Amino acid sequence: MKLSEVDLNLLLLFQRLMQERRVSTVAEQMNMSQPGVSNALAKLRRRLGDPLFVRGPGGVVPTPFALRLAEPVSQALAILHAALNPETGFDPLRVTRTITIGMTDIGEVVFLPALVERLSREAPGISLNTVRDTSVNLSNEMAEGRVDLAIGLLPQLKGGFYQRRLFDQRYVCLFRRGHALEDAPLTLAAWRETEHLVVVSAGTGHGQVDDWLKRRGVQRRVRLTVPHFMSVGYILQRTDLIATVPERLALQLAAPFSLSLRTLPSTLPAAPIHLLWHERVQQDEGNRWLRGVVIDLFADSAMQTRRTKSVQKRS
Repeated sequence: MKLSEVDLNLLLLFQRLMQERRVSTVAEQMNMSQPGVSNALAKLRRRLGDPLFVRGPGGVVPTPFALRLAEPVSQALAILHAALNPETGFDPLRVTRTITIGMTDIGEVVFLPALVERLSREAPGISLNTVRDTSVNLSNEMAEGRVDLAIGLLPQLKGGFYQRRLFDQRYVCLFRRGHALEDAPLTLAAWRETEHLVVVSAGTGHGQVDDWLKRRGVQRRVRLTVPHFMSVGYILQRTDLIATVPERLALQLAAPFSLSLRTLPSTLPAAPIHLLWHERVQQDEGNRWLRGVVIDLFADSAMQTRRTKSVQKRS
C-alpha cells in the first residue's frame, strides 16, 4: 500500500479505537456520528485487508493484525505531532548544533575570541564554523540555510535580509612600538611620507578607504600590498611600515605584537558594521538567541538604547 492511499484521519480514528475500544466514545471525541465512525472504519478495513476490530464484551476488540499495527502507528503520529507543534523555550545549555557565521579575517580576530568564550559558558553544545563572504555566495548560502548569521561590512546583502547595526568602525594608524612616529606629531605630511603596508581586501567593504583617498588625491608611499589582514601584526612588528586599519582590529593586535595606534591626521569615513540574518530565520528561537548574544557582546551602548530604530528590514 502506498502512503498516498491512506487518509491520516483514518489512522487517528484507528488510534482512538485502540485506546477506547468503544465506537460511541470515539465518535464523541472526534465529533462524528457513530455511523460515520463505522463507515470510516469500513474504509480502513478495505485499505488494509483486515477486520481490525470485532465486536466484544462492552465494545470492540482488536485483531492480531491491529495489535501489531498499533505501536508503529502511534509512534508515527507522535512524531508528526511533535514536528507540527515544536516545543517553545530555546534552552542554550541543552542544545547541540553547529552554527555557521559569515565574516572576514578581521571579524575572526575581533569577534571570535569573545564569542567562543561566551558560548563555552552559556551554550557548550554549540560549535562554531566560519566562512568568508569572498569564498562563497553569502546571499545564497544564508537563503538556503547553510549560513546562519553574517557580521561585517556587507553591502551585498540586500533584499530578504534583516540587519542590526553593531557599531561604526573607525580607522586608525598602526605601527611598531619605537617607531619614529610614536613620539612625533602624526601630521598628514608625515603620514603620507612614511612607507605603508596596504591591505587590499576584495569584497569586504574595507576597500572604501583606498577609494576615499583616491577621490581626494591623497598619495601614500606604498611599500607592500597584501590581500588580507591576518599578516598585518607580524609585518608591522618587524618593519618600519605603517598601516591604516579598523580600530577594533588595531586594539586586538596592539598588545600581542607590541604595536601602537594613533588617530589618523585626516578623518576617514567610518564603516558601519552590521549583524545580518535572512528572513527565513527571523522567528527561529535559536537564531534569535544567538543574535542577542552578538548584540550584547559587540553593539555600542549608544546603539542599544535605540534598538527599536536600528533593527530594520532592507528593501
